[in-house]
Amino acid sequence: MKGNRKGKPPRRDKTGGKAFGAQYGRFYEKLQKAGDEGVSFSGLQKVLKISDGALEKLIGIALRSGSVRKEEGRYYLVRKPTLAQGPGKVLTGKLVRLKPTFGFVQVEEKGETRDIFVPGSKLKGALPGDTVQLSVIKEQNGHEESGEVLKILEMGSPLYAGVVHRFGSQYTVTLPGAWDGELPLREADEAEEGDRVLVEIIRRGDSHRDYWARLVKRYGDGDKAENCAASILEAAGIIPDFPEDVLSEAKFLSGRGILPEELEGRMDLRDEDIFTIDGAESKDLDDAISISARPDGFTLGVHIADVSHYVTAGSALDREAFRRGTSVYYADKVVPMLPPELSNGICSLNPGEDRLAFSALMELDATGKLTQFRFVKSVIRSRVKGVYSEVNRLLQGEDSPELKEKYQSVLRLLPDLHRLYTLREKMRFERGVPEIDSSECKLLIGPDGRCVGVALRERGEAEKMIEEFMLLANEAAATLGRGMNLPFVYRVHEKPDGEKIEQLRQVLLAIGEDPGELGGEVPASRLRDILLAAADKPYRSMLHRQVLRSMMKAKYDPRPLGHYGLVLDNYAHFTSPIRRYPDLSIHRIMTAALGAVEEGEKGWTLSGPARGRLDKQFTTFASQSAAHSSETEVQAAEAERDCEDCYKAEYMKGRLGEVFDGVISGVTAYGFYVELPDGVEGLVRLEALPEGEYTFDGVMTLIGPGVQYRVGDGAKVQCVRADVSSGQVDFVLTTDDGDGNG
Repeated sequence: MKGNRKGKPPRRDKTGGKAFGAQYGRFYEKLQKAGDEGVSFSGLQKVLKISDGALEKLIGIALRSGSVRKEEGRYYLVRKPTLAQGPGKVLTGKLVRLKPTFGFVQVEEKGETRDIFVPGSKLKGALPGDTVQLSVIKEQNGHEESGEVLKILEMGSPLYAGVVHRFGSQYTVTLPGAWDGELPLREADEAEEGDRVLVEIIRRGDSHRDYWARLVKRYGDGDKAENCAASILEAAGIIPDFPEDVLSEAKFLSGRGILPEELEGRMDLRDEDIFTIDGAESKDLDDAISISARPDGFTLGVHIADVSHYVTAGSALDREAFRRGTSVYYADKVVPMLPPELSNGICSLNPGEDRLAFSALMELDATGKLTQFRFVKSVIRSRVKGVYSEVNRLLQGEDSPELKEKYQSVLRLLPDLHRLYTLREKMRFERGVPEIDSSECKLLIGPDGRCVGVALRERGEAEKMIEEFMLLANEAAATLGRGMNLPFVYRVHEKPDGEKIEQLRQVLLAIGEDPGELGGEVPASRLRDILLAAADKPYRSMLHRQVLRSMMKAKYDPRPLGHYGLVLDNYAHFTSPIRRYPDLSIHRIMTAALGAVEEGEKGWTLSGPARGRLDKQFTTFASQSAAHSSETEVQAAEAERDCEDCYKAEYMKGRLGEVFDGVISGVTAYGFYVELPDGVEGLVRLEALPEGEYTFDGVMTLIGPGVQYRVGDGAKVQCVRADVSSGQVDFVLTTDDGDGNG
């Protein structure tokens, strides 16, 4: 699908700051000194000097982790044997979150990914990004797990995005999203308090207290999202600048244009009415469409930039594209996979310019069913650069002279395209595809680079139409790869794990929805029906997120495992080779295969020697491309999300004190999230609620003294804090109308 911007990873907890970490440390220190005598609630409060709500939050986390137990109103530190000496299960995982006194290691077992709590004393000084060997045991309740790092198997990148703190001539750095503790910082004489920086860990040890960091790069004021985003990307290895040898190759290819010999053997489609439809800001146009309607069906053309013709195996361009894996989009910027000379130039299907393409020519019957297809190398000339919003207006019947003039060469094609889309949409529904909402925000950036507004991104008929046609071409490419038994890179989405489906069943019971026969290998159509049944319910958004969590993550794989969410046996990514390396990979493989096939009555076949050559050339390549592309996809999605959070916080920083009407979008043991109509989400912390004891039901409700806060309930909130560096927005409940949009 265009842009591959769905399925973002779940949002990380950003509630732990320096103050919280210090309280947590003193909390454990008091319990440790008390030993077998334990400590009462009031005794802990005297030491910590915090509100009842804040203390209850600390205690709740400790109880859930199993590191503290409660008996007859007193709290005790749980004494455990050293995990390395006990019967713990040994797993390999990656440290993904780190607080001053604890961390979480993400492990994968039997296709399921989960986070394991690790006390700070059991981390062996591991940092986010480190791959560790972990001993895991069940806690006394039989459900919660905790672990101990046995050894660090592979250190992650030593580079981290940070914020500088200055105390006289001494400097420290905190690492938002990685670690909230303060590290001593060297070589920072030019840094200022609050600067956003890139640092390198130059000394490690068995404890984080032994660590030192060195200033590598300053970005400027940490209250500016643009600076925060730049540091987040660079710390993740996402670098805007290209190496010199890569730029040299790109400039050479762009400067020479299309040579006459490059047209030999290509299907000449320059006289066909082909055009692109993209966002108004898009410059990397890698797909175009054409259509011919007949009484008995349609011929649909999906024409994709022939990037593999320019980015050849082993070239500097190819090595850098593989390293990046994907383009990264954030705010109004992009860090492209390929240099602009290719991504916006010679490879981009710009209107009125000859371009080399890889075309999927598909025959569909009168019901919209794909009956046959072929892939050909072609040369095309796009008629017009279509824009989603403009095409939506045309589809709605707008008859403005400006639009008619711009689209005059392809205007007659729009009814046929839309008619085919409606047929395909009906087939999609009949397949039982669950349509999960993934609300995306559009950040409005001012001339000074600051975020001045946030709006939900709307998807009209044009967006859905192009997405469906790209999906069709992707399915055809995967069908070709599987049918010819080629080494290939598939886009796969495996069936949900039974435990996650059981969690979904419990959620449905909790909200009063009938789960029916939800268990075992549940068909995707059952999840679709669950979402449809809750279409007009206040907890609709929460249920969409819960259904998404119950599914496995889509990834790339050399095996044709099918796509559960799309209800397709064959699926791959073929349509975005400018911005995704897997697409470029299968273009390269398909090009080699089509050059070696023998066409017969039953279609294409490969001789034994030809198959052997393809297997030798691409089997290892396909496996490496699939594995690395899956990693870079997750990395890019996390970076995009973290950057977006900083921009949203920057926007809300200008609206401190304002009051808004929102909806409770998520509930946790430490408070609840409220989402505003524009998509901004903020946290109402437990300590900001009226004093008393609060209980989280584990699903969607926080119950307090005479009150409950439930997902889907409306909430009037005031913005009281917006920290740009961490991307955290804090709300408090209010009945005051204030000056906002409430």
